Amino acid sequence: MRVSVGEGERELGSLRLPRWGRVVAVEGVVPWLVVDPAGDVVKPIRRFLRDFVARGNRIGSVRSYAYCLLRWWRWLVAVGVEWDKATSAEVRDFVLWLGQAAKQRNSPRTTSIATAGTVNAMTRKRYLDDQYEPRTVRHGNAVLRSFYEFWIEVGGGPLVNPVVLDRCGRRLNEHHNPLVPFRAEGRIRYNPKLPRRKPRAMSEERWNELFAGLRSNRDRAILALGISNGARASELLGVRGADLDWGEQLVRVSRKGTGAEQWLPASPEAFVWIRLYLAELDALKPHEPLWWTLRRRDHGDGLCRQPMNYEALRAVFRRVNALLGTNYSMHDLRHTAALRMSRDDALSVRDVQVILGHAHLSTTADVYLKARELHQAGEKWLVAC
Repeated sequence: MRVSVGEGERELGSLRLPRWGRVVAVEGVVPWLVVDPAGDVVKPIRRFLRDFVARGNRIGSVRSYAYCLLRWWRWLVAVGVEWDKATSAEVRDFVLWLGQAAKQRNSPRTTSIATAGTVNAMTRKRYLDDQYEPRTVRHGNAVLRSFYEFWIEVGGGPLVNPVVLDRCGRRLNEHHNPLVPFRAEGRIRYNPKLPRRKPRAMSEERWNELFAGLRSNRDRAILALGISNGARASELLGVRGADLDWGEQLVRVSRKGTGAEQWLPASPEAFVWIRLYLAELDALKPHEPLWWTLRRRDHGDGLCRQPMNYEALRAVFRRVNALLGTNYSMHDLRHTAALRMSRDDALSVRDVQVILGHAHLSTTADVYLKARELHQAGEKWLVAC
């Protein structure tokens, strides 16, 4: 049955975003920009990203913000609203549309079409589908709010930020101290709720199966590092030859977000696999990246190895997942390492927080300590039985 749409409401079910513009990598202060179909830079976005870079944000964040703003621009083109005329109604309808729309893919799914959106029986993890995740919507709302806050501050945008906050009936800063600056209060009104996720830990049996399915010493070395200290994929891929302390068995990483350098402990087995991997390479200079492609490729200057990137690491997991029928990722190793450390009586919560690089102690305690308590309760129940 077709229900008529009320006056002033958009028909979101039939709305399709146009393939308007694209994000391009450029040389200069701002590494990523949004251009229109004619190839001209979208000036409001460029000016905002320039300020965003000046505030010390990393290149990956600039790219993420550029894609969020490109999606918003495509939405504005689809509904026929100028960027500086947008209201909370456009943001509300945009969130509603994202909740029921499918992502635009550059190529159709092939083998993954049978598993998209289902749960893997072995790992109990859900395969990603083509829907927009709640975290994606919330991130996009945060990007839009900061974009319009910037333009309201410089006096070139709308008078009111279209990404409004939900004040829960309270007046903003109602108990404000006149000696301290005002601060933002409340959550974004149209943020979808997030389900509470539990850490994804591998059992010893599953980890041994995954490790046995790897093809090279390089892959064994990087996964052994990840399972021993819980470093993120981007942090491990940034390790150089000089970042290995063989005597103390430490690895230096640049933390995601802050870029701060930190020495992390690693297991003796990880250093054994690193040594076997390095024995297969040419002499590695201290300033060079630690991880390289296994095959030499010709990019115009002869055959040579290339530094390993995130896509190459994903390919490692695609191969072993296809072999085992699983859907593991590098982040599963981080969860597994975190839970192992949280169950170690020799490590305090503060120790686990420092090793994982969490900004707040509550993040570590709320997630991993609760998981440890559930694990201990399960063990007591088994003993009682």
